[in-house]
Amino acid sequence: VQLQASGGGLVQAGGSLKLSCVASGSTFSGYAKAWYRQAPGKERELVAAISSMSTWTKYADSVKGRFTISRDNAKNTVYLQMNSLKPEDTAVYYCNTGGSYNSNTYYPGTYWGQGTQVTVSS
Repeated sequence: VQLQASGGGLVQAGGSLKLSCVASGSTFSGYAKAWYRQAPGKERELVAAISSMSTWTKYADSVKGRFTISRDNAKNTVYLQMNSLKPEDTAVYYCNTGGSYNSNTYYPGTYWGQGTQVTVSS
């Protein structure tokens, strides 16, 4: 199983990026998926998560109203649309699948993508 993340880059504050993560080797359409990020010197944190049928989503407070997670099960792909980006959004973004969730949070599974760098300049 491999997760391939893409879409990162350098953008000015206020700009937008859309990340994609494609799963290969297994469909995993029945699993929730999530995006995490890790900034230098900080712990990895949950950014957003989505259930298998997109009926449940979870966002970190810091990105609510700016980021949108979505998925296309036919393409085995999860997306993260990031708008109104801020310098504090600068981090390596990782996709995750195979985890579980309840009404409050997502618990990561064992499958991680390689990460894609997002850098927001002020």
